[in-house]
Amino acid sequence: MHIAWLGKKSPFCGNVTYSREVTNALLDRGYQVSFLHFAQEAGPLDRNNTGWSMANGSWGKGIAQTSYTSSLSPASCNEVSLPCHYKSQIYTIPTLKSRTVLMKSLRRLKPDVVHASLTLSPLDFLLPEICQELNLPLVATFHPPFDRKLRNLTSGTQHLMYQLYAPFLAHYDSTIVFSQIQREILVKLGVPQERVAVIPNGVDAMKYSPGPSGLKSELKADRLFVYQGRIAPEKNVEALLKAWKQCNFGPGNVLAIVGDGPLAASLQLSYGEEEGIVWLGFVAEEERRIEILRGADVFILPSLVEGLSLSLLEAMACGLACLATDAGADGEALEEGAGIVLNTQRVRSQLQTLLPLFCDHPELGMLLGQKARQRAIERYTLSQNITELEKLYSEVLQKQRVPLRGLA
Repeated sequence: MHIAWLGKKSPFCGNVTYSREVTNALLDRGYQVSFLHFAQEAGPLDRNNTGWSMANGSWGKGIAQTSYTSSLSPASCNEVSLPCHYKSQIYTIPTLKSRTVLMKSLRRLKPDVVHASLTLSPLDFLLPEICQELNLPLVATFHPPFDRKLRNLTSGTQHLMYQLYAPFLAHYDSTIVFSQIQREILVKLGVPQERVAVIPNGVDAMKYSPGPSGLKSELKADRLFVYQGRIAPEKNVEALLKAWKQCNFGPGNVLAIVGDGPLAASLQLSYGEEEGIVWLGFVAEEERRIEILRGADVFILPSLVEGLSLSLLEAMACGLACLATDAGADGEALEEGAGIVLNTQRVRSQLQTLLPLFCDHPELGMLLGQKARQRAIERYTLSQNITELEKLYSEVLQKQRVPLRGLA
């Protein structure tokens, strides 16, 4: 089977990780994958600031890196850059000719299935029309985070995204979401329930696993807590920082902040090493991120909105005790004792109570870490994710072929 994957290579975000992990896993299982992604027309083809490189084999084993030209043959056109004016971690603005480039590329590639890991781009709304014209089945993965209880302005804004997309997703052959809650939202908004599939994010539990790390020695920590993600308003990192500062921990207790974003510079001015807070910045190398998780005792995710956090699943697979809000599907991942679920309305006060417990009772963290690892293996492995995706592709292809046989 040949899958034309429309996704992101940069800037680094959960969608980038999702596209990398799933396409590599599909290639490992013997599928042919063509990767189509947005690249700004000015400058070289998207080779910098991605965090991942085709050349070093970490992205897309066996995929040739080429930009689209009319002279390319299908055999060499395994990676296609679609022109865009602007792209960020959240949305993309394509150029007017991106639709034409996409259609010409799909005609040449002749895939069996088009899978769009939606990039919040106007092109997302045109994909059903394009694929219908080319007689190609179309699958989407819909990533926008949410808070099912609409408890704040950020969650309300994200719900509007679901309302905007639902009429268009109704025309996709299938839309993948990460939880039953998301499925219910889209169905209520008019997407046929048979066209919404729940396939949770998956993590490579062999790669992300407990193991040795020198991070505690490096940071001179006895107990190490970690946040990993964007430093942005919806991630609610300041609530964590305020709670940590007010706990007034002594030497040996360290909070490591991994990531970058629009609030990073201002927060670093108020929260630093004197409070036991270490800013590690954006970490591109996967091996280093795994080392950080293996070296930590507790993972904290105080987000106001989420989908199903890959960072959370990676921490769970590495055997960390995990605290996360019930935004999105993160609470579902930690339910029934696999971790501690926080209410998004009272993150700061809850953390002020819980953080000292983990400092004073390391056995609590060890127990929750074991339960988190077990949950990750039971529900959230990449292998399970890909097996479910294979089934979905087969079902979509079967549905497309049945009417054709009836007309024969």
